[in-house]
Amino acid sequence: MTLHRIFPAIALAMLMAATFDSHAQVAKVNGVVIPQAHLDMVVQAQTARGQPDSPEMRDSIKNTLINQEVIAQEALKKGLQKNPAVAAQIALQRQEILVNAFVQDYLKAHPISDDTLKKEYERQRAAAGAKEYKARHILVEKEDEAKEAIAQIRNGAAFEKVAGERSRDQGSKIKGGELEWAVPTNYVKPFAVALVKLKKGQMTEAPVQSNFGWHVIRLDDERPFKAPAFDEVKANLQRGLQQQLVQKAVADLRTKAKIE
Repeated sequence: MTLHRIFPAIALAMLMAATFDSHAQVAKVNGVVIPQAHLDMVVQAQTARGQPDSPEMRDSIKNTLINQEVIAQEALKKGLQKNPAVAAQIALQRQEILVNAFVQDYLKAHPISDDTLKKEYERQRAAAGAKEYKARHILVEKEDEAKEAIAQIRNGAAFEKVAGERSRDQGSKIKGGELEWAVPTNYVKPFAVALVKLKKGQMTEAPVQSNFGWHVIRLDDERPFKAPAFDEVKANLQRGLQQQLVQKAVADLRTKAKIE
């Protein structure tokens, strides 16, 4: 278990140690106590990632905590905490931990009910429509580049070849611009609007602009869309709604804050 991998868990433990037994200790290093709470928090973080709890893992964490304390004490002796870059990293790490703690606390205080999740499921299923589409696209930075790509294809060049040469979408260009089967709501609105107007095998006659750049789109196939079962997407729905809750909370905090 390396130091850089365990550090975030240790830092979180320092912030949230009050939730554990504050009197028990793992060890002392030059008189400085390493609380049992730190070890417990790291164990909790590691088991959450799928590692089984074991005496060997706890011994490894204990030794890492001791090493961390020895190194930290030496760094303080050298005054490294006064280095502006180090001080900035410490401040940012502290801020990140506090942000994560706020998010966890906020979501705990604002749980999302199954009824809310089911309503969101029905909303998304209705918005998805009755069809899903198999498309290819070429993404470029400028409209003129997209027009040149369209001209190449009209003059006989294969769409796949032009996509491989010109597209900025690194994920699809190696597959000739091929995209996965998707419903229109999976795409940004300008792309979706253009896509559903195409017939099978047809390409957009003019470039389509989105916040990503300019697209040339070809519809390869379409088929009836069968929505996944609620239980299959429940976790994703919850994450999405939680993200919306946090974004709203942050927006409210910004409104109340004095930002100069």
